[in-house]
Amino acid sequence: MEMKLPGQEEFEASSAPRNIPSGELDSNPGPGTGPSPDGPSDTESKELGVRKDPLLFIQLNELLGWPQALEWRETGRWVLFEEKLEVAAGRWSAPHVPTLALPSLQKLRSLLAEGLVLLDCPAQSLLELVEQVTRVESLSPELRGQLQALLLQRPQHYNQTTGTRPCWGSTHPRKASDKEEASLREQYQNPLRQKLPPGAEAGTVLAGELGFLAQPLGAFVRLRDPVVLGSLTEVSLPSRFFCLLLGPPMLGKGYHEMGRAAAVLLSDPQFQWSVRRASNLHDLLAALDAFLEEVTVLPPGRWDPTARIPPPKCLPSQHKRLPSQQREIRGPSGPRLTSAEDRHRHGLHAPSQELQRTGRLFGGLIQDVRRKAPWYPSDFLDALHLQCFSAVLYIYLATVTNAITFGGLLGDATDGAQGVLESFLGTAVAGAAFCLMAGQPLTILSSTGPVLVFERLLFSFSRDYSLDYLPFRLWVGIWVATFCLVLVATEASVLVRYFTRFTEEGFCALISLIFIYDAVGKMLNLTHTYPIQKPGSSTYGCLCQYPGPGGNDSQWIRTRPKDRDDIVSMVRKGLSDFSSVLAILLGCGLDAFLGLATPKLMVPREFKPTLPGRGWLVSPFGTNPWWWSVAAALPALLLSILIFMDQQITAVILNRVEYRLQKGAGFHLDLFCVAVLMLLTSVLGLPWYVSATVISLAHMDSLRRESRACAPGELPNFLGIREQRLTGLVVFILTGASIFLAPVLKFIPMPVLYGIFLYMGVAALSSIQFTKRVKLLLMPAKHQPDLLLLRHVPLTRVHLFTAIQLVCLGLLWIIKSTPAAIIFPLMLLGLVGVRKALERVFSPQELLWLDELMPEEERSIPEKGLEPEHSFSGSDSEDSELMYQPKAPEINISVN
Repeated sequence: MEMKLPGQEEFEASSAPRNIPSGELDSNPGPGTGPSPDGPSDTESKELGVRKDPLLFIQLNELLGWPQALEWRETGRWVLFEEKLEVAAGRWSAPHVPTLALPSLQKLRSLLAEGLVLLDCPAQSLLELVEQVTRVESLSPELRGQLQALLLQRPQHYNQTTGTRPCWGSTHPRKASDKEEASLREQYQNPLRQKLPPGAEAGTVLAGELGFLAQPLGAFVRLRDPVVLGSLTEVSLPSRFFCLLLGPPMLGKGYHEMGRAAAVLLSDPQFQWSVRRASNLHDLLAALDAFLEEVTVLPPGRWDPTARIPPPKCLPSQHKRLPSQQREIRGPSGPRLTSAEDRHRHGLHAPSQELQRTGRLFGGLIQDVRRKAPWYPSDFLDALHLQCFSAVLYIYLATVTNAITFGGLLGDATDGAQGVLESFLGTAVAGAAFCLMAGQPLTILSSTGPVLVFERLLFSFSRDYSLDYLPFRLWVGIWVATFCLVLVATEASVLVRYFTRFTEEGFCALISLIFIYDAVGKMLNLTHTYPIQKPGSSTYGCLCQYPGPGGNDSQWIRTRPKDRDDIVSMVRKGLSDFSSVLAILLGCGLDAFLGLATPKLMVPREFKPTLPGRGWLVSPFGTNPWWWSVAAALPALLLSILIFMDQQITAVILNRVEYRLQKGAGFHLDLFCVAVLMLLTSVLGLPWYVSATVISLAHMDSLRRESRACAPGELPNFLGIREQRLTGLVVFILTGASIFLAPVLKFIPMPVLYGIFLYMGVAALSSIQFTKRVKLLLMPAKHQPDLLLLRHVPLTRVHLFTAIQLVCLGLLWIIKSTPAAIIFPLMLLGLVGVRKALERVFSPQELLWLDELMPEEERSIPEKGLEPEHSFSGSDSEDSELMYQPKAPEINISVN
């Protein structure tokens, strides 16, 4: 008859060999896929040339109850940050950065140096693992049996899925039963499992005081093959590491802190990288010593050890901490990627294929077509996602608002020569055509403030000189299309390399201010047309109707706590994706419920031009002399500069490296499409369209892809943009169909749409670095945020740079608002000249932090001259500052 150890029956079913089948392992993305919050990104892993290790979940089980009733209880867990079990509160603590006492690390090192270290252990179950760990000469057979029985006891996990009251496993040994199977199911249904990527592994640390041991017992095991060890961990994951720290009672929290130290070590990406590849005890201790060399000590007199450090918004780069073995894998010829180079790569306009001259006529256009053609089928297949549906609704309402607003403004500026109908039709035709043909289909074409200013000036000029406006405008459009085609033929789009952040921020701030100014102006005008009725006036009144006793019944369906959590999570995600759409629907519902006298969306009911008596095709001359067709080249030249600046600055912003676009840009192809559409809209008498910066940014941001599985306390990782053509195409088709949806759209209040306008302008303006630096002008030094640029550039120089930008922005606004607005395009182009002149005022060191370097300056200055005064490679503290550079887009309009 086979002898069984006490407690062995309890684990026999749950700790039987449960290796992950090879087929299941193959079906997982495997190590290196899925977001690993504690390791380098996928891109960094490719650059390092090293296989990315799977994510490691670490759990600390403590032995409590000595000497009355010993039991294992889970007291802490780590994925990236530490979570402590707060038993009294019945919950896990908020994730926080772990802090350790230095003696606990030193005691752990001594215990491991004298203990048992098994690397590539062939154990296939918990029973085999326990037998391997207890094979210590200092243990008598009796003590070995007691220790094995103790290690085979089922640990008590805190089960968060059953509500706020803590639920622990049974403390009494029992045979495999339905309850045991239910416990295993709970492991698979644990909410934490949803946050772990496929291929994740587990590591377990067991620590505690054991009175019958005469001396400490330490063991560290790395399993050769990951094995699911029954209910040892709260999440059913294949285990890779096992650490045992037991010994006689000691003062303080000795074993508790040593267990935390071991768990923190395993959660460190570089220690984990080293210990996965260690071949003996010396390698393990060397990895621990390397960890100790980088430990930062907090003075006890200036720091409360019980305080919890919240997780940082951005994790530090791991390039500086690469183990020597990892550097060898990269090879001696591999370039060493420092933090300065990483910032240089992400922040500067690195030369790309899209911005290199071919030296042939239309060479850039041909290269764009060849580059984008293979992606064309995926541009439609990649749109089959619910997120795209949310983006369509949001951008459609923004586009309709823009079409109505600018259509109304254009009608006022041209005395009805163009109006809302032309705005709707032109937006639909030009936008849909652009989405089908353009190199960057994420761009949204629309009427813009600068182009509207030029239209107003052109109409005033025609009226002053008694010209027929639409024919004269036709010839201006023909000349603009011609000039733009010349720019495409000569590959002039490569000049966008000179559009640094200085130019982009000035242009983006101007467009955002136009959005805010128009939205606020429209809403203020409503206060005169629809005055607010104050109490005491004869028309003041309020009628509130409440449902009867039976009209407000709520029926709650009692669900299992886990189901309720899943439902709440899904509802929360849906509210996040459709937040803007729901806000609009809520505004419409409140307006209808309260019966407010607000202006509603006005959509034309008849499909005919706004100007009576004209057809859809514009006559080439009308009543104008023929030579005006030649004279139109002069204003067309100014408009061409404006179109080029407006189009390409938006394109540069959308195609920044931070957005991680995979399908490339198409600067030449986009400008070619705009030129063709300029000719088409001029012939039809429709408004002129160009890339709308704010709406395009909102469109791109509504298509952000973020990691679903992320460690507790870590923000979702930005994965890129869902690049496709379908959302923009559907938006413009719906915009065209809106002409026939007047019965439905007439219920939308205009103040709600003005709110969208205002939101997009404020969001775009508040997220650029320029706005942050403007706030510094009015902020005392002690209240200023810890910005990186303030660490390396004197505050007076920062204020000087900001003041120059403010002056340029003020001049642009003044010129736009005066009769001199005809030279407005030249002023936009002048921003590039101003930025070039700043090289005489600021050093390259300062411009690197405040702005970006122009191509010539990058080539003429040695690479070491691009680094800040305090060398990155010479100072760990300075290097760490750059580790927190965000890799997500800086211009960010949050709609998700």
